[in-house]
Amino acid sequence: MNGSSLKDQSARSLRSDLLLFSLLGLLAVAGFVLSLTSGSVSIPFSEVWRLMFDSETTSQSRIIQELRLPRALAAFATGAMLAMAGVMMQVLLRNPLADPYILGVSGGAAVGALGVIMLGLSAMWMPTAAFCGALLSVLLVFGLAGRRQGWSTTRLLLTGVVISAGWGALINLMLSTSSNQTVHSMLFWLMGDLSQSRGEVWHYVLIVAVLMLMMANARPLNAMARGELQAAALGVDVRRLRLLLYMSASLLTASAVTLAGSIGFVGLIIPHALRLAGARDHRKLLPAAVLLGGSFLMMADSLARTIIAPQQLPVGVLTAVLGVPAFLLILYRSRVPAFSAGNRDLP
Repeated sequence: MNGSSLKDQSARSLRSDLLLFSLLGLLAVAGFVLSLTSGSVSIPFSEVWRLMFDSETTSQSRIIQELRLPRALAAFATGAMLAMAGVMMQVLLRNPLADPYILGVSGGAAVGALGVIMLGLSAMWMPTAAFCGALLSVLLVFGLAGRRQGWSTTRLLLTGVVISAGWGALINLMLSTSSNQTVHSMLFWLMGDLSQSRGEVWHYVLIVAVLMLMMANARPLNAMARGELQAAALGVDVRRLRLLLYMSASLLTASAVTLAGSIGFVGLIIPHALRLAGARDHRKLLPAAVLLGGSFLMMADSLARTIIAPQQLPVGVLTAVLGVPAFLLILYRSRVPAFSAGNRDLP
């Protein structure tokens, strides 16, 4: 391939990347606007910007500042964390069906959160209990998977499935022994709900920190996506990278579940959709997943708030309704394997 062809290929790739990220940026803005303007109370778009910074206490300004804006920020943070965790889990496990919840992190968080509801404790304890439950699950899976025979992807997956089944049994036991009113609250949390979610600054700090860390390891991730043997042959420290992927993805998943409950399909369909769009290189895939995951969840939450207004659906129900046909369509339309082998232009 001569120099002119390389330049043309590089220019086409640059135009494709600019188009992709421009569309994702516009989608994020559209999702944010939709999240602020939609709901049981109609607020015109022309009034939203003024109401966001309005010092007067009116009903509309309180709806924007205290309800919709925090919820939109929480939805974006949750979607971004789940999508990025999904990318990392699919590389770590070499499995196209891997999602952030496959290793039992959500089950541990659910047991912690449902325990608070079951005991009748204050709701302020729920995020702490959910996060502690998620971290306990992470430590159990990693500790048991690495015992004696050494840490491997297969042992990690099998251990995670077993631990997840154990958490599921505990959840069923808690649901079957709770009162009707308590069960309703538990089910709402299990289906994923953003009505009480408030994104904190540290959620965004975590997203940026993990994204920067993964971007610094994007080339090793491309090699890892081709297989551990090929990655090792290219000089990648496979053991270190697996540990980094597992801990980073688990921390993102634990934070997302703590913030909004168990919201499914975001971490599964977003990476596949982006790979199908041509973003197979992790230098593109990771930031694109942040934008598309956050936008998707903001829009899904907006629909959940308006589709049967003034009642609200748990957003996890809507992501499942949208996610199942979307995933099937992605598999049907794709002419390449669902899990790409990474970027061809490795360093």
